[in-house]
Amino acid sequence: MITDKTLVVHSAPHPKRNYVVTESGETLEIPAAWGCLKPGDAAVTRILKTLGPSWTAVHKKGRKTFSDGVWAPRENIEQAKAIVAKKRSDPAYAGKRQADLKRRQEKQRRYEAVFLLALIQWLDFHPRYNTVAEQFAEAIARHATPVGSGTVARTERIPIEERAAAAAIAWMRHRTTAYESLKIDRIKGCRREVRRELARQSVKLLNAYRRGELINPETCPLAVALRKTASEGNGDPGCS
Repeated sequence: MITDKTLVVHSAPHPKRNYVVTESGETLEIPAAWGCLKPGDAAVTRILKTLGPSWTAVHKKGRKTFSDGVWAPRENIEQAKAIVAKKRSDPAYAGKRQADLKRRQEKQRRYEAVFLLALIQWLDFHPRYNTVAEQFAEAIARHATPVGSGTVARTERIPIEERAAAAAIAWMRHRTTAYESLKIDRIKGCRREVRRELARQSVKLLNAYRRGELINPETCPLAVALRKTASEGNGDPGCS
């Protein structure tokens, strides 16, 4: 029976429709005795998946996959919640959580420092623009380094130097070019080519700073963007 299986399924196109769709395209009615554990508590989700069959519901938006929760017997959901609640009520658990949080915060501080240094080294601006390099690197790092930001700076699949370069170009694409207002044809490869052209423009501007050329801060797109970012605080747009 399907309800005896653990599956990854796709949510119905409308939230009020009581079915899901398997990866093979089969429509499955959600059993009356089942409920949905919404995403948000990873500990409960992990326990729930060990208690018996479940259907992990997802949906795709562009190239990204998002969780809509886990369908499972309601009694299993309640049992999973009870197990986690009991564990969390133990004083030793609170101490361990605090220690784990402290370790993660320290690890994050170290990464932010290393990433900031990698950015400044990759920018390699002429000494006359050291201040600009620092301001630029800090603006990028504020957006790119937070845990859960989903930016290229958080991936470990590529060296940190490449992460720094990609994050800088992404920041410039959103802040110093017309990318946000461009109407790009829905043709395969078109958006990628637009991004490449904008990256070439960004590198050309960066090279002027690297050579130490005289740059008018009133008209330079990067200088203008940095002033705007400073006035906005930490209101950077998504850089992906």
